[in-house]
Amino acid sequence: MRVYTLKAAVLAVFAVMSGSLTQAQITIPTVTVGNPGNVADRFFYGAVAYTYDIGKYEVTTNQYTAFLNAVAATDSFNLYNTNMGSSQYGGITRSGSSGSYSYSVKSGFENKPVNYVSFWDAARFANWLNNGQGSASTETGSYTLGGVMNPVNGTVTRNSGANWVVASDAEWYKAAYYDPTKNSGVGGYWLHATQSDTLGNNTAFTATNGANYYDGDYAVYTGSNDGALPVGSYAYAGSFYGTFDQGGNVWEWYDTPVSNTSRRVLGGSWGDIEVHLQAFYRGAFGVETSETFTFGFRVASLSPIPEPSTNGAAMGVMALGVVMMQRRKARGER
Repeated sequence: MRVYTLKAAVLAVFAVMSGSLTQAQITIPTVTVGNPGNVADRFFYGAVAYTYDIGKYEVTTNQYTAFLNAVAATDSFNLYNTNMGSSQYGGITRSGSSGSYSYSVKSGFENKPVNYVSFWDAARFANWLNNGQGSASTETGSYTLGGVMNPVNGTVTRNSGANWVVASDAEWYKAAYYDPTKNSGVGGYWLHATQSDTLGNNTAFTATNGANYYDGDYAVYTGSNDGALPVGSYAYAGSFYGTFDQGGNVWEWYDTPVSNTSRRVLGGSWGDIEVHLQAFYRGAFGVETSETFTFGFRVASLSPIPEPSTNGAAMGVMALGVVMMQRRKARGER
């Protein structure tokens, strides 16, 4: 059961009253990945011992722009890549000067996955979600980054009690390819993240196995401005658990360290051939600071506790007041 404390409700109301919540909070749609304790595939990937939630879609340009406007007026951690504004594939512009930067989404990019992000950008976004959004810290929470631009890989892993995180290797893989109903209910893995072992072409928007990848024709969408599509464009091509675009669109970072300098990205992109979208393809190595037009990410929630709404928080304060009045009356106080 997802609950929040009365203390949290009270603090939320006072924050609203004091004007400290200046940014609208974003919502990350998630799906629940159950069947804890599932077996790994023949390559020993995909076993997860717990139930968790994972982003239904890749983190979008709209969501990342809200993050930038909340925490990057100065942009001390280079959360914004100037290619986001200058490239035909980037979707975010920046205006103003350091200390008063503001960010806007390019028209048509609102629901496309954010790109030009490093693993450390993704980790800071997860910290921001974990800490309640707004002007919350990006340096502590799910990951302890401490202001370092490029922490040593392998030394930064999830903290105990982390909630919002960049999806791990196993979490990502299971959500994409595992199906507990396969093999007469024993469970098994699909080759693609569409509950299928084959893919339709990249114009198969109504098919159950459509995906945004290179099938020999880049120019089927927007002429010379090919690239990622809005998340969920292949509305019938979800995984068993209901995620979308884990094959194609953009490569997605995961937070499991691979070496002293690298983590991986998974799932392929709009510019990749079909084999790069397959489950056994372990993805490209990426130095955590890599930021390209085909790199994005997806978050997971390990023990999600929803933020209280303003109305809910107000009701909590009113309830507290009623309780206090009743107690004072019982003691004969005025």
